[in-house]
Amino acid sequence: MEINRRDVCVAMAALASLGGVLARAQEGAGGSADTTEMGVSKVFHFDEMHVAHYANGGWGRAVMHGTLPTGEFVEVHETMLPAGEMPHPPHKHRNTEFVLIREGKLEFLNDGRPEPVGVGDVIYTASNQMHGLKNVGETAALYFVVSVSHGQM
Repeated sequence: MEINRRDVCVAMAALASLGGVLARAQEGAGGSADTTEMGVSKVFHFDEMHVAHYANGGWGRAVMHGTLPTGEFVEVHETMLPAGEMPHPPHKHRNTEFVLIREGKLEFLNDGRPEPVGVGDVIYTASNQMHGLKNVGETAALYFVVSVSHGQM
């Protein structure tokens, strides 16, 4: 089978069109579409943030997620983690995260190695590195997560 330039151009146009269709379908199915306009400075008011309640008794407060003018996709949320609980099993993903501890005593599983974490500490999780978090204190823990990736997560 011989392919000429015209066939290649038609195929490229079809693939580009298909990519747009698939991206829109993912957004409609709960993908990580931007929900925050990030081209202007603003204040995110605490009482306007959506709160989701979790099966482990904790909750998460969505601050924002959107693409910065410089191209990075950023998602920020606050989590309340009850004593003795984990938000989810250890995992890894392509985005990097900064976790800022407001209250509580936690254990950070850094590629399988437990490290103590307390009020005022900041955890950094590198892209594609296994990590997890557990509340090892006797009271609820509160922390903010700032997740950054190149392109949407």
